[in-house]
Amino acid sequence: MKTLSVILPCFNEAKNIPIILESFKKVLNREDVELIFVDNGSTDNTQKVFNELLPQYSFAKCAKVDVNKGYGFGILSGLKIAQGKYLGWTHSDTQTDLGDILRGLTLIETSSDPTNTYIKGLRRGRLWADEFFTIGMSIFESLILWTPMWDINAQPNIFPRKFFEKWQNAPFDFSFDLYYYYVATKNRYKIKRFDVKFSKRLHGRSSWNVNWKSKLRFIFRTISFTLKLKHKLKTDEKI
Repeated sequence: MKTLSVILPCFNEAKNIPIILESFKKVLNREDVELIFVDNGSTDNTQKVFNELLPQYSFAKCAKVDVNKGYGFGILSGLKIAQGKYLGWTHSDTQTDLGDILRGLTLIETSSDPTNTYIKGLRRGRLWADEFFTIGMSIFESLILWTPMWDINAQPNIFPRKFFEKWQNAPFDFSFDLYYYYVATKNRYKIKRFDVKFSKRLHGRSSWNVNWKSKLRFIFRTISFTLKLKHKLKTDEKI
């Protein structure tokens, strides 16, 4: 039984995987934490890299999704095999420090009520355009769902296992972060935020945040999902 399992969905991140493994090895100071990488339908040599490197890192393992069905689906695939008392996810694009995972674990372990606490990062050091985009989307989501939410896609996310065990109808796409941040808030989990430094990618490119056109597509998808979510939650039972 692990104390914490963190899922890292990977889509064509072959060059970043060795960096992530070495970076986490340097900061890991306990044996009860595991990283679960998910090869989320990659078309590069991601799986080959995993096969060669993972035997050297006792804290890491990999799940494979043959066909990419979405960011959320990849995370769910990893969570299903996680062993941790606490669970979570973060990105595998090297834009955040993997040491943030351990900082988040400390926050939930020292919380006055760990079984009802949801830990979420708060990005710092971003480009003004990305910050402007985040502000706009945060205001929109908060108004539509009538729930204060900020920097919805920040990483990492860490929460007690019982929260995951009650999930229903999880979205498979990039609305995954929005949905479970909202669910945690509405179910009165204590949301604890902490600053995380946000840096540029070392290798590869985002699968959605490429230019303004991709941002607009993301906005339209998010608006559509949010409106459906608002309607759905009127009749859904509490998680």
